[in-house]
Amino acid sequence: MSALIERQPGGRHSIAIETTDAAHYAATRRRLSAPQRRWLSDSGFEAAAGTFALLSDPAGKLVRVLVGIDPADPLTALAALPCALPEASYHLAAEGVLSDPTLAALGWALGAYQFGRYRQPKRAPARLAVTTAELQQLAPLVQATAQVRDLVNTPTEDMGPAQLAESVKQLGKTHKAKVREWVGDELLKANFPTIHAVGRASHRAPRLVELSWGKASDPKLVVVGKGVCFDTGGLDLKSSDGMRWMKKDMGGAAHAIALAGLIMQANLPLRLTLLIPAVENAVAGNAMRPGEVITTRAGLAVEIDNTDAEGRLVLCDALAYGAEQQPELIIDFATLTGAARVALGPDLPALFANDAAIAAAVLAAGRTVNDPLWQLPLWRPYRRMLDSYLADFANAGSSRHAGAITAALYLERFVPDTIPWLHLDTYAWNDADRPGRPRGGEAMGLRAVFAFLQNRYMR
Repeated sequence: MSALIERQPGGRHSIAIETTDAAHYAATRRRLSAPQRRWLSDSGFEAAAGTFALLSDPAGKLVRVLVGIDPADPLTALAALPCALPEASYHLAAEGVLSDPTLAALGWALGAYQFGRYRQPKRAPARLAVTTAELQQLAPLVQATAQVRDLVNTPTEDMGPAQLAESVKQLGKTHKAKVREWVGDELLKANFPTIHAVGRASHRAPRLVELSWGKASDPKLVVVGKGVCFDTGGLDLKSSDGMRWMKKDMGGAAHAIALAGLIMQANLPLRLTLLIPAVENAVAGNAMRPGEVITTRAGLAVEIDNTDAEGRLVLCDALAYGAEQQPELIIDFATLTGAARVALGPDLPALFANDAAIAAAVLAAGRTVNDPLWQLPLWRPYRRMLDSYLADFANAGSSRHAGAITAALYLERFVPDTIPWLHLDTYAWNDADRPGRPRGGEAMGLRAVFAFLQNRYMR
């Protein structure tokens, strides 16, 4: 959180940042000194979004930064500045045109993120001074986003099933929650056959980690995250291009862990269960084969049409187990399908829900906090695409149509109709650097879901 600091009265010890745009630039210039106006003209600054100009006093000391913004996009207004401005402390000037300074401050903090586990950052980010209330509001969100990014960015050698489970255990220690896990063949004894089947070929044992927190009298919430720490595709082996970034296939687990942390830190009145099935989908002599039939925890027989459709397999046992607790709501996060990316692109997670009112509330929360989602339908006639001639259904099918929908329909079979359920199919990744969204792991839909839960359950 060093990118955000508490503001001193009167802006002491910090440099003013004034935001402007083409519509207000003339008025902005009139407030400046003649030498400053000349400098802006000579440097070609015209208040275009994403540009900035450094302004000095007569002694040459930096006293103000003029930043061109798009008023319709406050989240990215300041996001490119932390590693572009000189290392110093800054504050937002009251004269600016930002409609939502708090959201802009969040963008600043998200843009200041640097993953430094293997390489020392070239420089420390500049710091933005905010009010005490803003700092208290933003700090948990920034920390949760950084946690998702850190977990996803870490290569599988250092973020295998055991290490992912350890992050849940550390979360449990922090918040005095109960944590238990089933490892290796314990999964079979405890009736989690599909989690075991996906992970059994790895030299690192598969596991299911459960965190429990909150008062028994509070509404029950189950949060599930897909924790495939690396996905070779199994015997249906991916191409080299398809396998290159599969360290990020535990991005759903990273979101679920971060959301659980936000819930506990905010002390929401919930009885929380976090479930992380953590596996590596590897290739070995005992690997799951296409054509096998596995009887799941729910008692449904699933034919393995494609070993690369493994995420829904590790999720289905966890969802069935979570549903046994009769919660008020189940939420799962998963980097589940490339089809969702084809349909919506890399920035927009697909939302599926079996409750229209809850889906609408989540979408509205996402718009409010500038963390958008897009709902896709649970079009049940497409269940036929997963038909099997010898099992209840298959984990995939021959058709390439509606891949995100058929994956969600597979998962839906493991959640009773009486339990509201949200499924987020998220990319969890930025392919390139952009303001506030550095290349690598990314939290997508996290703030939207947390805002929804705050609206629904905050005392």
